[in-house]
Amino acid sequence: MSHKSRKTIRFNDQGRRFNARVAGLALRDGHLLIHRAVHEPFWTIPGGTAELGEDSRTTLVREMEEELGVTVTVGQLVFLVENFFHFEGRDWHEIGWYYRMDIPPDFPFARDGRIVHEIADGKNHLEFKWVPATRACLEALPLPPVFLADRIENLPGTTEHVIWDDGKL
Repeated sequence: MSHKSRKTIRFNDQGRRFNARVAGLALRDGHLLIHRAVHEPFWTIPGGTAELGEDSRTTLVREMEEELGVTVTVGQLVFLVENFFHFEGRDWHEIGWYYRMDIPPDFPFARDGRIVHEIADGKNHLEFKWVPATRACLEALPLPPVFLADRIENLPGTTEHVIWDDGKL
């Protein structure tokens, strides 16, 4: 199936948007990989929208190949998140799968917070960097959903179901 004919699991209904998102928690030497679209004021965990007929692990591998240019190894499902937030003038209801993810060791790493990777992804210009995997660092960014800051220093050993309402971004 060509990329143009694939259908993402995202739809609009009366001013609201539903999204099925898959994200990867990549940790290296006490740091977490994060990314953002340069026009947005916040950072997020790398990932993307699932496609119809695609399981969540496959989504994560595909998204990271597209965005990072590497093949990742998908680990434990850490969080299953029902995320409610307001962004770009609409209310969102997002189901998110957050996996542990290993990135090949040759992917760039920097402790100093500088951008290590950039890519044009459709209409967005994405930039990636490593930040200390600490509550204080993630709270200061900001990095939604904000519950991640509370849990990043002690990720659960089994999958945790989270219902989160971020309010207004």
